[in-house]
Amino acid sequence: MQYHVDGELVPENEATVSVLDRGFMYGDAAFETLRVYGGAPFEWGAHRDRLAHTAETLGFADAVPDDLRERIDETLAANDLREAYCKVSVSRGVQPGKLTPDSEVDPTVVVVVKPLPRGGRDGERVWDGPAAVQTVRTRRVPDEAVPSGIKSHNYLNGILGRLELRKSAGEGDPADECLLRDIDGNLVEGATSNLFFVTENGLRTPSAELDLLPGVTRDIVIELARDEGFPVETGAYSLDALRNADEAFLTNSTWEIRPVETVDGIEVGAGPMTKLLQRLYDERVEERHY
Repeated sequence: MQYHVDGELVPENEATVSVLDRGFMYGDAAFETLRVYGGAPFEWGAHRDRLAHTAETLGFADAVPDDLRERIDETLAANDLREAYCKVSVSRGVQPGKLTPDSEVDPTVVVVVKPLPRGGRDGERVWDGPAAVQTVRTRRVPDEAVPSGIKSHNYLNGILGRLELRKSAGEGDPADECLLRDIDGNLVEGATSNLFFVTENGLRTPSAELDLLPGVTRDIVIELARDEGFPVETGAYSLDALRNADEAFLTNSTWEIRPVETVDGIEVGAGPMTKLLQRLYDERVEERHY
């Protein structure tokens, strides 16, 4: 594999960053994870806007290069990939080892890709089956402490949640995803996913006003549901609301729409709305990329 590092394509074993890079030392970096279909990033505009928002929030808005899309295209071409996972990272760069950043920024920009199956109507899911999810004691960091609407390299919150899954599983297989709640006990999101569930009143998902990262896939699913005339509600929900749901699923760029089989061992499962939204999502990918 070849990756793009600071404007140059380099072999995987040479793709490194400095030990003094602030992304390594402090998590002082922004990133986006993209799904590539038919050679082009899906919803590139939305991902680039969020990357710019994260960089601006962290104080290095100008660090996102104007030719970032070209760097992605070059990386895909170098690896002969048209179906791929793609992660773009922009750090504040190499600076002396002190917490307060310098005002001058020389960013580190990295593009990493790996192959994935084809998407769309004739595509293949990247997951083996519906997800088993489990709530954890780890709570979502409040927005007042760390802005929840950004994607920085500091992912300790989600890592701690996933480690809880491993610990609770013992010698068995851990759940596929953890569910994080806020400090008030409201359902928020997974470590790397947004949550949806279905009741007799329609589609439900935790509100973006809570301490969560509103995903690009989440926005598409809400749009697709509303276009079909389905009631969509965003709000603050308890764990019992999810456990008693008729259907539930998780969303992110790589998984797309992944049904939830169980919540804390309680069966939930897929249903007609989940399956319809999967089909509509696949059709959108097909129409735009194949």
